[in-house]
Amino acid sequence: MTQTSPATALDGLDQFEPAVSGRARRTLLKRLIDVVAMPSSNLPPQDRSMGSDILLELLFGATQDEIRLCARRLSDKSEAPRRLLRFLAAAPIDSARYILEDNLGIEEADLAHVATVATHEHRKLIAQRKNVGPMLAEVLIDFSEPDVVQALLRNREARISDLGLDGILKLSREHDSLCGMLLSRPELTPAHAMAMFWWSDEETRLAILNRHAAERLDLIEACGDIFPMLAEEGWQDAVTRKALSLIERRQRNRAAIAKSEFVNLEHAVEVAAKDGMSSTFAQEIGYLAGVKPITIAKLLSDVGGEGLAVLCKATGMKVAYLKLLWKALRRRETDEAGDLTPDFKRVLYCYQVLTVARAQTVLRYWNWSLSSAYSPGQGEINENEDPEQAILSAARRTARLVFGS
Repeated sequence: MTQTSPATALDGLDQFEPAVSGRARRTLLKRLIDVVAMPSSNLPPQDRSMGSDILLELLFGATQDEIRLCARRLSDKSEAPRRLLRFLAAAPIDSARYILEDNLGIEEADLAHVATVATHEHRKLIAQRKNVGPMLAEVLIDFSEPDVVQALLRNREARISDLGLDGILKLSREHDSLCGMLLSRPELTPAHAMAMFWWSDEETRLAILNRHAAERLDLIEACGDIFPMLAEEGWQDAVTRKALSLIERRQRNRAAIAKSEFVNLEHAVEVAAKDGMSSTFAQEIGYLAGVKPITIAKLLSDVGGEGLAVLCKATGMKVAYLKLLWKALRRRETDEAGDLTPDFKRVLYCYQVLTVARAQTVLRYWNWSLSSAYSPGQGEINENEDPEQAILSAARRTARLVFGS
């Protein structure tokens, strides 16, 4: 009888794939897991790499229980080969959570891949990991999943890029619970906060005005001598003129007042309160207040009304004119019992706590940013612009965020 060598006995066995994993395969799988899980002091890197390659091939055809066993064993093994960790992290969530929650060795690029190809539950776990970087955060934000974004905002070790914040702000228009969470993020800029103001609740609005409205003292001091320079040039440079409009100390438009049929801004508000606000009155009040038509339209149509408090305080109008402006818009100042309505009481409080300088900063920023992405005379966002400038420009980004483009 001719004896068969072990090598000959193995020849051709790969042609017969058993329907169910057998004892030999299960044992091999466990041994390979043991090898890959060894500390680096006990195992040459070449052996770990080769063992991982073989293990990964076995896992492609393994049962979910076997994949889960491997993920659990390697959950705290940061030295495990990256391809293996990437496969396990993208496995069904019952297995993947061991890697996504506990393994510190998986790289950000692999996590970004997992976030793209796996499920919502995977993304939620990734958002809770330590040291989520800006690139990975942007990948997560792009899916526009509110609870994933909430997890990211709660993660104090996550770092969110400026453009990532743009994505969260867009989502916060429909999910206002994100607004208050955004306020606690150190990455939030005044540009983001001023855009978010328009769809935030009353508590968040007041916090935005308190925290992000600067007095521009350093800017005014640094650029004060440029105003007479531009005046000597006849105010011909439109770009410089618009930039300085954000810095200028005076708010009211003296040239518009000189041409107006009204004595001053207060007079226009008095007549509007008597006759009712019309588009003509609105436009005239805007000109006298030194703001663009799109800005005054946004202020007067604002449901919350805090924007009116900013307008009155910034232009130096007394509280009596805030009441008249409220009346001109056909809003109720008092209820049947003669008490202030909750809406007007809130707006009045906003007026009282704001300083003139801070209110001017807010109003000027809104006027500068809301009008920046609009075509003159068209009242719509200008699409014929450099895409890179549209992404980087704070003013253009603010306009798009506010108007939902």
